[in-house]
Amino acid sequence: MVPLIVVLLLALLLFGAGFAVQALWWIAVIVLTVWLLGFVVRPGAAGGRRGRWYRW
Repeated sequence: MVPLIVVLLLALLLFGAGFAVQALWWIAVIVLTVWLLGFVVRPGAAGGRRGRWYRW
């Protein structure tokens, strides 16, 4: 009975980790896309220069 519970917990843990890793990959792709788009659509700054699209 104990080995069955251990195997089921391990399967549940690996499934959860796999889902989390997949979700993190999608989040990383979305953040990278937004970051790259920020270089393309930068607003103009004073003096005709191109300003930074981020605040920091």
